[in-house]
Order: sequence, then structure tokens, then C-alpha cells
Amino acid sequence: MKRMKAIWEIGKCGWMLPAVLLTGCMVGPDYVRPPFDIPAAYSEPAAGWKHAHPSDAPIDALWWEPYGDETLNRLMSEVAIDNQNLKAAEARYRQAQAQLRAVTAGLFPTLNASTTVGRGQSANLGGIPRGPTNQYNFSLSAAWDADLWGSVRRSIEAQSANVQVSEAQLAALRLSTQTTLLQTYIALRVSDAQQRLMTETVAAYTRSLEMTQNRYQAGIITRADVAQAQTQLESARTQLIDLEIGRVQSKNALALLVGKAPSQLSIVPLDTLPFKLPEIPVAVASEWLERRPDIATAERRVAAANAGIGVAQAAFYPSLTLSASGGYQANHWSDWFDVPGRVWSLGAGLAQLIFDGGRRSALKDSAVAAYDATVADYKQTVLVAFQEVENQLTALRVLDDEWRSQQAALSAARDTETLIINQYKAGTTTYLNVVIAQTARLNAENHTIQLRGRQLTASVALINALGGGWPGLTPTP
Repeated sequence: MKRMKAIWEIGKCGWMLPAVLLTGCMVGPDYVRPPFDIPAAYSEPAAGWKHAHPSDAPIDALWWEPYGDETLNRLMSEVAIDNQNLKAAEARYRQAQAQLRAVTAGLFPTLNASTTVGRGQSANLGGIPRGPTNQYNFSLSAAWDADLWGSVRRSIEAQSANVQVSEAQLAALRLSTQTTLLQTYIALRVSDAQQRLMTETVAAYTRSLEMTQNRYQAGIITRADVAQAQTQLESARTQLIDLEIGRVQSKNALALLVGKAPSQLSIVPLDTLPFKLPEIPVAVASEWLERRPDIATAERRVAAANAGIGVAQAAFYPSLTLSASGGYQANHWSDWFDVPGRVWSLGAGLAQLIFDGGRRSALKDSAVAAYDATVADYKQTVLVAFQEVENQLTALRVLDDEWRSQQAALSAARDTETLIINQYKAGTTTYLNVVIAQTARLNAENHTIQLRGRQLTASVALINALGGGWPGLTPTP
């Protein structure tokens, strides 16, 4: 069957033999994007879905600006310039472009020039030595391997896809790095807010300790209340000290992302979270997944693997080499470029490998298997993309419900703390109830800060899952 298929392939091109000598035909399958049945909608309630396909649509260049933080904007600009991983990816992209130019050169003939000057002695037919003579040679030679079966053109096709892979990988790394930077910066600002909360808490607990000491000295309460207040204060101080670890680690991670040593980056602490939460669209069209560079990367790898099948198939057919050379030969320098010393030659060679022990068949089977693997990887990438969007849509919906509930819980905890402290001052309750109320209020405040950080982090993850945001991305107060 393979032999009959090879004969048929040659027959396809035989009727256009004159054109074949110049351009040849291309064996192997032409690329078609793999068909893939994907869900037309997410499980989250929404409308307006469309099947996702890779696209060259660019990522929003400044997708982080709706978060409304100038320090963040400055850090993002430094990432684009100084991040070493991005520099390496950009260099690999330029390398892929250079490799494409090198492969493309295979379509053109090669031209060589050579010059030799020598002196030697030889014998005539009777064995009598001749006198030494000089030899001056100059020649130009050209050779062209005709791409009859499209091996070079399939190689160009494959390398063109690899260039696009490198470009998509650079875009994916840039988006991933920007996402990581923003999430790390959010973690740092969450630490700032927690430190501010604990600083205020330490001050409040200090006042509570002073109040219990005064009441103890007045004989109103027992020593146990003072001990409880002292324990509560020292515990808060310990938590405040411990928060410094998380902030320093976040700052050092940011320094690495912007290509600096930790000592070279300084970020002034803030008392509150400075961010605006972007408004999440009611409907997230699946067409926005076209923006994901990892999907484009996977699809371009399929195209490269498909071209690889054609390269392997072309090895079954003969190769044609056309050559020409011309130059001058002379025994004297003055006669080097005279007409009588001119020499030239023209030639053509046709070569066909007869037996290779099944090597070409094995290479083609390997190319087909590589193609099948890239198709599976592509489909898996699309499925993962849907999963990631689903996860973040669900997370943002649940966190929004949790945020409203937490606001009510925080308000109740603050009111309760105020009431209990007033009751304690009036002597109608114990200090243990004060400790309980203050701890509940502190936990509610801390959970509110963490919850806002989780909302911000989830919104960043959704932007990343959608390939860099969505149309009309705007912040909400």
C-alpha cells in the first residue's frame, strides 16, 4: 500500500513536470485546524457563548490600570524592561526568526568561489620528468537542490509555525509574569492593611490595659482582669511582628519580577488597600478565550507537527541537484584570465535511496505520532482554559456573596464590641466578655481584609484565564 501511494503521489505531479523542475509539488497533508467539540456555554449562569478558537488578537497592553494604583503601574513598566525571563523568551523568539531565515535559504542555490595558486612537476608518458610549472586556477560553482517534493517548503512551514509558537510563548510568559506581579503586589498590600489593623489593635489593647490597671488600683476589679488585658496585648504585638515576614517576602518576590535585588526595591507601606475591583461582566463570551496565548501556542505546534509529516514523506522520493561551474586555468600569471584558459561544466544529478532498513517509514510514523500528540495537547489546553474560567467565575460570584455577608458581620462585631466595653465600664459585665468581643471584632476586620484580597486575586486570575481581560474592562469603586 505504501508503494502504491508513493507511485500515486509521483503521478499527481507528473503532469506538471516542467513546473516541478522549478517549484515542485508538496507531499504530505495540508494543515487543517483539528476539529474539537467544546461546550457552547459555561456552567455559570450567563449568555452569549461562542466556540473558542486561537486568535492573533493582542492582549490589552495595560489591562491592570483599572485597579487604580500608580505604584502597580510603575512596577508593570519595570517588568517589561528588566524581567530576565522575558528577556530570555524574547531572545528565543529572535532565535526562531533567524532559524526560519536559515531554513528559507534552502530554496535558493548556493554559489562558491575558489582560487588556487601552485607550482608542481609531473612526468610525460615516457616517464621523463617535465620541468616545474605554475598553476593558477579560479572558478565559480553553483548548485541547487530542487525542492521537487516540498521538503524544504514543508520545513519552512514548520519553522514558521515554530516562530509563531515562540511569539505566543513570549506573550504567555509576559501575561503570566504580569499576573504574578499583580497578585504578589495584592498580597503585599493585604499585609500592609493587616499591619495597620494590628497596629490599631495594639493601641486599643494598650488603652484597655491602662483602663484595667486603673480600675484595679481603685479596687473595682481583680488582678485577673489585668492579666487578661496584658495577655491580649502581648498576643496582638506578637501577631504584628509576625506580619512583617509576609510583607518582606512579597516585596522580595516583586524585586525578582522587576529584575532587581531586594535591596534595590522600596515600596512605601499604605494604610488601606488601594485597589478598585474591576467590574466583572455579566456574560463572559467564550470567544474571549481566543486571546489566550497558550491556546495559540498549542495550535501552532499542531501546525508545525503537521508540516513535519510532509518533510518525512518527502524523504521517500528522489532528489534532484543541478550544478554549474566555470573559471580559468593557466600556467602563467599573465594568462590567467585569457579566453583559452576558460573552463566550464554543467550537470544534473538524480538520487534515490533504495533501501534503508525501514528508517524513513519509522521517521514518518514518528512524525504522525508527534502530530497526534500535539492535537491531544491542543484539545487539553482548550479544556483547561474552560476549567480555569469556570473556576474564577464561580469564585468571584461566591466571594461577592461572601463580601456582602461579611460586611454585615463586621458591622455587628463593631457594635457588639462598643456595647460590651460600655457595659464593662459600667461594671455590669466581666473583662472576659470584653476580650471575646474585641477578638471577634479583630477577626471580622482581618477576615474582611483577606476577603477583599481574595476578590482581587480572583479577578486577576479571571483576566489571566481570559487571555488579558475583556472588552470594556473598567473598575468599580
